[in-house]
Amino acid sequence: MINQNTTIEKDSAPPSGLSAIPNIFTLLNLFFGCMAIVFALQTNSVIIYLNDQFNSSFNIPEKLTWAAICIIIAALIDFLDGFVARLLKATSELGKQLDSLSDVVSFGVAPAVIIFQLLRFSFAREENGLDVSIIWMMPAFIIACAAAYRLGKFNLDTDQQFSFKGVPVPAVGLLIASLPLILHFNEISGVNSFLLNKWVLYALIIVISYLMISNHRMMSLKFSDFTFKNNRSKIILFVIAIIAALFLQWLAVPVVFIFYILLSLIKPKIKPE
Repeated sequence: MINQNTTIEKDSAPPSGLSAIPNIFTLLNLFFGCMAIVFALQTNSVIIYLNDQFNSSFNIPEKLTWAAICIIIAALIDFLDGFVARLLKATSELGKQLDSLSDVVSFGVAPAVIIFQLLRFSFAREENGLDVSIIWMMPAFIIACAAAYRLGKFNLDTDQQFSFKGVPVPAVGLLIASLPLILHFNEISGVNSFLLNKWVLYALIIVISYLMISNHRMMSLKFSDFTFKNNRSKIILFVIAIIAALFLQWLAVPVVFIFYILLSLIKPKIKPE
């Protein structure tokens, strides 16, 4: 009996080559997170060029939009690595740790660097703004710290399969990645000035960092079944996302993020799914 059981376990385990495939996807996530950081840091010459144009329209540096695109690619790969791992039945503790380490970079550090640069742009539009102390931009890295703390909690908590405690780090990464794209493509009057207001950025840092490390229950977008009753909040969110994308383009991302938070917080008061 002992030998037979041992044989069954070996037969059910995925081949070593297949078990490495999800980890390759995870490392690609990390790769694009690193690329996002590189692009986000290549904006100094643009800031200096705009220094004498405080009263003109502000054009977001193209390199920052490439940083945002890299984060979005990393998010797509982050989704695929979990899907591939389940498809190949190749989940592992190593894969779980690699996933969290990659997410810290792609959705914690890289977005923090983007916020750091947006704060620089905000100060650069003010008189003598280029001489401002780096201390005023350092709060951006609270986001990276909160993301690392959130992922550490997630790895130790076994009660987050169908809902999350705190906002998932990739959701925050996508929210911040949308900001340069909104600033680059937006045509709605007043939005760019609002997003480049340093006090708005500081408030954003505080709010999203708190949401990541909080214990508020946030809904998972996984479907346990296909009934409307058990997936009401998710379906409402998807409908909002489609409508917002059609009318608001990239501005839809923060709108959907806000509705995700609201639907997650009011869902237990309505009826648990």
